[in-house]
Amino acid sequence: MKKGIHPENYRLVAFKDMSNDFVFITRSCVNTKETIEIDGVTYPVYKMEISNTSHPFYTGKMKLVDTAGRVDKFYSRYKKKTK
Repeated sequence: MKKGIHPENYRLVAFKDMSNDFVFITRSCVNTKETIEIDGVTYPVYKMEISNTSHPFYTGKMKLVDTAGRVDKFYSRYKKKTK
């Protein structure tokens, strides 16, 4: 790596897909508050709602992943009103 071009906190971070508990480790400088232990090594963890292991485009399944109820909220707000 070239010296002086990366931030000081550029380190290994575990990214966790909350919809299917898939975890992968890569270098990042994302701010995290929690840690996770994988194979005896502690990593900072960043929780994501969706990744390539759960996204419908990559999985081929047209399943809607909604962890926060946003879709239901949208449908209830904009449903057609009958007279």
